Amino acid sequence: MRTYVITGGTDGIGRALADTYLERGQQVVAVGRGARKGAQWLAAARRRGTAGRAHFLRADLGLVAENRALVARLRESFARIDALVFCARHFRSDRLVTAEGLEYTFAHFCLSRFLLGHGLAELLEAAPKPVLLNVAGPGGGAPVHWDDLQLARNYDGLTALAQGGRLNDLLGAGFHAARPGSPVRYVLFHPGVVRTGFSGQYTPEAGAQVEAMRRSAPPVEEAVPPLRRVLDHPPAAPLSAFVRGEPLDPYAPYGPERTAEEARRLHRYAEELLAARGSGQP
Repeated sequence: MRTYVITGGTDGIGRALADTYLERGQQVVAVGRGARKGAQWLAAARRRGTAGRAHFLRADLGLVAENRALVARLRESFARIDALVFCARHFRSDRLVTAEGLEYTFAHFCLSRFLLGHGLAELLEAAPKPVLLNVAGPGGGAPVHWDDLQLARNYDGLTALAQGGRLNDLLGAGFHAARPGSPVRYVLFHPGVVRTGFSGQYTPEAGAQVEAMRRSAPPVEEAVPPLRRVLDHPPAAPLSAFVRGEPLDPYAPYGPERTAEEARRLHRYAEELLAARGSGQP
């Protein structure tokens, strides 16, 4: 029996994947911020007779302390993780600074994935065919505001989200640079727009646009088959990228050299932030 850890596993694409692998006889740990959605997911698992393999862990991934607590709990509970899937994302029209002094979108969409990826790497490496599936938006090429990475001066929700997509590309590029020889297959994946919950805080105008997009988007189940393919049959390359199941150069659009340089820069920045909050290590 394989073990899948899925952030954002109680809603949208994350829940669809969690349900898929429960139904296929695997063990699933769904990570979510809301206790109510977690309880609903566990109740649904009980109705399907899969409760013995379903686990819910509550965590606000916008907080470093809660990411660290999540890593510690997973390390205590499991000898290995076969697949780690990042689906959690939360849009904010307005800039929010967390209690730890970090801009929320950066902390939730980037720093959390850095911390969980490296913090759980040893559990992944204990599996026979480990895969880390980062559901973000590879290849977008949005500019990175290195002089103001947390957008203190000119915050815009869409800018923060687009930059977060590029930063996730750099997390993928930086993973194996930090862990040379790791057997983990790091996969960047853009599933396209589907009818998910679109978790977030929106202005009335943005909310209306999102609702219109949600109504016209295909059902979330259509995103599952291509995601399942890379989870069931991890690519041979250490780093790969896909858009709606079609392969993409993981170093697009700037090439391997610039991507590697920016990945090192992001890695150093993330380590400095973590060191300032109690530990230099994920």
